Amino acid sequence: MKFLKIFLAIVIVLIAIFFVGGTLLPKTYSVHRSIDIAAKDSVVYKNIADFNNFLQWNAWSKMDSTTKYNVTGTPEQVGHQYHWAGKKMGEGEMKITAVKPLEQIKMDLKFIKPFESLANVAFDLAKEGDGTKVTWTMSGEHNIISKWMCVFNSMDSMIGKDFEEGLKALKEKSEQK
Repeated sequence: MKFLKIFLAIVIVLIAIFFVGGTLLPKTYSVHRSIDIAAKDSVVYKNIADFNNFLQWNAWSKMDSTTKYNVTGTPEQVGHQYHWAGKKMGEGEMKITAVKPLEQIKMDLKFIKPFESLANVAFDLAKEGDGTKVTWTMSGEHNIISKWMCVFNSMDSMIGKDFEEGLKALKEKSEQK
């Protein structure tokens, strides 16, 4: 009986640490990467704001050949979106929510499976000489589970490399003559 009381007390303390400690961890995250591309802003913009082009360079589209994509809406316009579903990639959708032609595209990123999550994505474009500087940002709020996950592995370390690979592929696609 004494063992059961001690065990129960330990479980209660661990649960309290999990929830109380979770309130002390960062509530939000933001990851961004930039690249200079030797191409006109109109070319780069079209490769981002048209999901038919986006899927050709996005690092995640290359990770799972079983993933099915469905692109809807008018490219480069608010409401343009794509939905994906695959074994490795799970299920989700990305939708354009705001555009400033040749300057910025904002999107909502919704993960449906295996875990629900929402994120805000922005691509900022700036003319630099004959080229274009692109900054890709993703930000959002952590839930209690992701707060604890990020104690051991930050969002930046989890997706930063994918951003870098994607931007390199965007550069290659945009600089093709």
